[in-house]
Amino acid sequence: MGGRNLPWWAVCLSVVATETSALTVIGIPVMSYLGNISYLQLGIGYIVGRIVVAFVMLPRYYDGEMVTAYAYLGKRFGSSTQTTAGVTFLFTRLLADGIRVLAAAIPLKVILDGLGLHTNYFVITVVLAVVTIAYTFIGGIKAVVWVDVVQMLLYVAGGLLTIVVVTSTLGLGWLGDAAEAGKTQMFVLAGNPLSDDASLIPSLLGGAIFAMASHGSDQLVVQRLLTCRSKLEAQKALIWSGVMVFVQFAIFLVVGLALWGYYDHATPQEMGLTRDDEVFPLFIVEGLPTGISGLLLAGILAAAMSTLSSSLSALSSSTVTDVVGRLRRTPLTDQQGLRVGRWATIGWGLAFIAPATFFRSDEGNIVVLALGVAGITYGGLLGAFVFGIVNKRADKRDANIAFVLAVAVNAVFFVMEKYVTGEVWVAWQWYPLLGVIVTCVVGGLLSLTHPPRPAPLEPAGHGPTGTPAAGGPPPADTPTSEDRTR
Repeated sequence: MGGRNLPWWAVCLSVVATETSALTVIGIPVMSYLGNISYLQLGIGYIVGRIVVAFVMLPRYYDGEMVTAYAYLGKRFGSSTQTTAGVTFLFTRLLADGIRVLAAAIPLKVILDGLGLHTNYFVITVVLAVVTIAYTFIGGIKAVVWVDVVQMLLYVAGGLLTIVVVTSTLGLGWLGDAAEAGKTQMFVLAGNPLSDDASLIPSLLGGAIFAMASHGSDQLVVQRLLTCRSKLEAQKALIWSGVMVFVQFAIFLVVGLALWGYYDHATPQEMGLTRDDEVFPLFIVEGLPTGISGLLLAGILAAAMSTLSSSLSALSSSTVTDVVGRLRRTPLTDQQGLRVGRWATIGWGLAFIAPATFFRSDEGNIVVLALGVAGITYGGLLGAFVFGIVNKRADKRDANIAFVLAVAVNAVFFVMEKYVTGEVWVAWQWYPLLGVIVTCVVGGLLSLTHPPRPAPLEPAGHGPTGTPAAGGPPPADTPTSEDRTR
């Protein structure tokens, strides 16, 4: 947790850099290039979701010594639920950030080919992973946060420079043409609110719940917020990160409009590209002067490594705290925990290569692909948190079964859309809400099949414990006898 003395503004920028990644740099411009700027609807939803997290969920992390987001679940339901959530986070983050590594490999390959340095995706992925493992292994969370700050400033500056270069070449005519073509439309009221991910309702409401899940139950973000000096500073960092993400979305959507004018409205296929995501990388190679082109290459590398390093740090801490620490019969010493964490950093860094290779053939929008994968488990995680807060009767069996079922339901919708029918039944923004509903409904029904949780009894030889009022459940943070024994 970096000594819990990092300034809020640095944590804020780190949160923004972490969730931005190369997906934003190359994926968002193509959204406005092919469509419009309606992706900003999602940015508004993100701000609303962050406000809820700041005042509802974040105080619970500062109320006690919680090192990971899933420590709350361990406190409420016991070690088995914490381990289940921790393991789920590990594999979901592996898949989602493997896609982010691929997002960096796509433009890098285009750029390197343009420079005559022909290589393949596998080599690029390995190099990215090894370099990022090195500085994450050495520096820990402090290195990750401060490098995130520098990297974010770098790639945002690259986006702004792109707009300046296009405007100096074409003037501001490209903006007027985009407005006449309807590409500056921000709010989309048409479309099926259940399946159309571009319409207002799923973007605003679904986006808010998605942000609640990603910033309230994902160790990747919570780990940063716990490095702040106080709860108030963490709340400030979280809310301002939403505002900055909205501005950042706007910058890269304007980049897409500028490129649309620069390439005279040509489609990616007419430009000879194999993926839509290659539009911005192509401009970096062909349209930018020497120096600025290198700056943007550095920006894309920075975006990729900032997310990868953040994931490695979060995966490492979750492995130590939620898995290894819970499965051992004796507590880990600080020295043992550091050693396990560093080996975990190496292992997870190398593991990112596999999903990056697997998803390479996907032809859909790479931003939506990554968010959809993350949303599969976000619903179960957020649902488990909400379920633990509102249902005082439930025990760990209810939570574990409901959590697993919620993840399974979202996974079915994702697999059916991507690999079976090709049709969108439920927009990816709804995955977290769907998971919350399944978790609370299934868990609530299961909790009715047994009496309220009894007051925990001390093991033999220990004094009596405080007993709750007759007929009422024990406090939510009361550990079970199994936890005490462990």
